[in-house]
Amino acid sequence: MPTINNPVLPGYHPDPSILRVGDDYYIATSTFEWFPGVKLHHSRDLVNWEQLPYPLTRKSQLDMIGNVNSGGIWAPCLSYHNGTFYLIFTDVKSRMGAFKDTHNYLVTAEDINGPWSDPIYLNSSGFDPSLFHEDDGTKWLVNMIWDHRKGTNSFAGIALQQYSVEEKKLVGPIKNIFKGTELGLTEAPHLYKRNGYYYLLTAEGGTWYTHAATMARSTSLFGPYEVDPTNPILTSDKNDPNQLQKAGHGSLVETQDGEWYMAHLCGRPTIDDKCTLGRETAIQKCYWTEDGWLRVEGGNHPKTIVAAPNLPEFKAQKEDARDDFDSDNLKLYWNSLRRTFTDDWISLTERPGFLRLRGQESMQSIQRQSMLARRLEAFHVDIETAVDFEPVNFQQMAGVIAYYDTDDYVYLRVTYHEELGKCLGIIESKHGKYDELLDSDISIPDNEPVYLKATIDHHLLQFYYSIDGKDWKIIAGKIDIGHLSDDDADYIRFTGTFVGVCAQDLSGQCLHADFDYFNYAERDNN
Repeated sequence: MPTINNPVLPGYHPDPSILRVGDDYYIATSTFEWFPGVKLHHSRDLVNWEQLPYPLTRKSQLDMIGNVNSGGIWAPCLSYHNGTFYLIFTDVKSRMGAFKDTHNYLVTAEDINGPWSDPIYLNSSGFDPSLFHEDDGTKWLVNMIWDHRKGTNSFAGIALQQYSVEEKKLVGPIKNIFKGTELGLTEAPHLYKRNGYYYLLTAEGGTWYTHAATMARSTSLFGPYEVDPTNPILTSDKNDPNQLQKAGHGSLVETQDGEWYMAHLCGRPTIDDKCTLGRETAIQKCYWTEDGWLRVEGGNHPKTIVAAPNLPEFKAQKEDARDDFDSDNLKLYWNSLRRTFTDDWISLTERPGFLRLRGQESMQSIQRQSMLARRLEAFHVDIETAVDFEPVNFQQMAGVIAYYDTDDYVYLRVTYHEELGKCLGIIESKHGKYDELLDSDISIPDNEPVYLKATIDHHLLQFYYSIDGKDWKIIAGKIDIGHLSDDDADYIRFTGTFVGVCAQDLSGQCLHADFDYFNYAERDNN
């Protein structure tokens, strides 16, 4: 009997929206400040998943220059009706303090692989928008309402308003259909219709170790909604360290054979409740009770092994985890921070067989960083690259980086020192505090590439370097990267660890660095 092994999308893949169209299953996940926007996966058996092209790939669709850390794309919702895919998402411009600037948009496509339309603006009243397609063809947007006022519940309920396909805008009155339960922090609404009931699935408890999925139902789309008497229908047991944690923010799918499954986010701590891989996606099997309530099989805690539907095995296409940069196009797993892939900072053709990055702004910039990175998706990983870079002053840097956001990263970089010449050292930013981890940088030869490597084991990272690619030397000791997580900051944040390459030129001369290859090798997934 086939099984689903959770998480099905390891590493930073939060807020899953699951959809079936015919025999095909799709999951859309949040991408926050990383570009391109909204990550899509495809399966035919719920077990094996492959990445699809991103839908938001143009500046006309998504401009995140200046977006705050953990801003950008929140909680996409993917749906389908009459030959058209609908993708709803929030672009968060600001989020700290009382106010949140959360703009909600819709893009459409006839093919899941695109092209996707330019966005239609919907509203800005809150985040986590979702589109419900009623039987009569009308379409309804739901999103949580953000209340900035002192002394109020900031998560003020779920707004419902009709969307007009003809007018390409929201129309008619806005109704608050659900104020939430005692768990609070009511968000991530999704509507479903079954056997005469409208079911409203929400996330509550905060996207933390108290996270949960809750259900309410009504015989009218407009409510009132009756809360499931056994809520929450899914949550984690923090006292069980072997269990998936942070379970919540779910969405539902019905198989061709009438079985039901829930995709939901979860986390796996590495040390001290720190989830360095970020929030991941898991799938649970569900069933309906005789009195019409949804239950997760085996109880309301998430399982790592779940019975899969009886469907033919899907042979998912996987991209080679080693990139020799021999193509004119980037592999799908690559991402940049906030900015589109334009030739003013990145090229695969100027020096064939190499990735060229033109150094621009610093690692703390929310504008124009020259960084190419991919998700860390396992606890034991080796990464390796070779960089050809000839800096002439200390403001020019390039190398390999483990990165969470502008406050937290560890960076093995080549630079220039007035006495050492071309040299190699380690920069760490921890909670926004800058440090250099070597007493003195290491002098390396001019006019030769240098090989850089990092091994990651749970929360520990070890850097190495080599002049010839064979004789490797350890640099410094093991570095604790537990701060590269949602859970190690004095404010709430939502992404995960990325590993990749970058270049900076703080002098403004845009000196380029050429990377010969990047190899990402998982040693296991435990």
